[in-house]
Amino acid sequence: MEKGDRRAGKKVKKVRTNRSEVSHTLNDLFTIFYESKEAEGRSYGTLHQYQLNYQSFIRYLEAKQLGFTTDVITADVIRKYIVYMMKEAVQFEESKFKPTKSKIIGLSPVTINTRLKTLRVLFKFLEEEGLIGFNPMNSIKNVTENEEQIEVLTIDELNSLLRVPNQRDYSGFRDFVLMNILIDGMTRISETLALKVSDIDFHSQIITIQAKNAKNRKSRLIPIQKQSLQLLKELIVENEEFDSDFVFLTNYGERMQRNHFGKRLKEYAEEAGIKKNVHPHLFRHTSATMFLENGGDIRHLQMLLGHSDLRMVIKYTHLSTKSLVEQHKQYSAMGQLSRISKKQKRKSLR
Repeated sequence: MEKGDRRAGKKVKKVRTNRSEVSHTLNDLFTIFYESKEAEGRSYGTLHQYQLNYQSFIRYLEAKQLGFTTDVITADVIRKYIVYMMKEAVQFEESKFKPTKSKIIGLSPVTINTRLKTLRVLFKFLEEEGLIGFNPMNSIKNVTENEEQIEVLTIDELNSLLRVPNQRDYSGFRDFVLMNILIDGMTRISETLALKVSDIDFHSQIITIQAKNAKNRKSRLIPIQKQSLQLLKELIVENEEFDSDFVFLTNYGERMQRNHFGKRLKEYAEEAGIKKNVHPHLFRHTSATMFLENGGDIRHLQMLLGHSDLRMVIKYTHLSTKSLVEQHKQYSAMGQLSRISKKQKRKSLR
């Protein structure tokens, strides 16, 4: 120390005693993330999915008493969460609409990967914003999904299902209209429940799926049949007393939620004697499959479904065994040999 230095014999202060460090809990960080995505204009369905998937993770942390600070969220914790979802979590545990028999142990790979997707988006955002120093999702892989054949409904099953709702009641008629639009428009349930009166062009027979409600954030036009338009007109008249812009409402005037309709659809399927797993998205699968089987062009189907990747259209349609048999019968080499053989046989008999 230099001569005459004023620090001589004095305590040197290097660390602040009154620091105002910013300390965020995981809930604080999720709020920052959620508000950012909301500001980006993410759809209602996407934001709602973020909330549901985040709450599932929070319940796990609570159950295991791990705490809610980012320093405890490691890749190992995420992997243990995956194992928990596979072996301990109960399907539809949070749903008040699901019967006890439906609440079985172990989530499907699709559900697990959907929940992991939210965590990926969340922690990537926090890392990019400098709110965390390490992203625990970097080394986490998705659970392998088995590509099982998905059943579709037959024409007879669709007709049986449509006959069940009591159209003399408001709720029954609303559900009947909703099923018709899902079948005719091949729309997702979230897109359909977000429809407003202003989205319907009765003159052109077209409904518009707004970009903010579409999964790929792109608007698209959906042609629908005259009978579907007429049903929409009747429902809109029924809704006048509620003073709402939305088309599909509860019987007390609130916007209808997908879980509410899903529960009622299960009941309709049971009453119709349909043993298949009937859910709102099955209408989309069924209609897309029938579109192709009846000679529809796959490129036009891609536009109707709103997919940017043609491979997704093929994956969505799940062509039925009937279609495969007919295609094989018409185009296989053996089929052509058989037809040539028959022609030659007829010529020899002349």
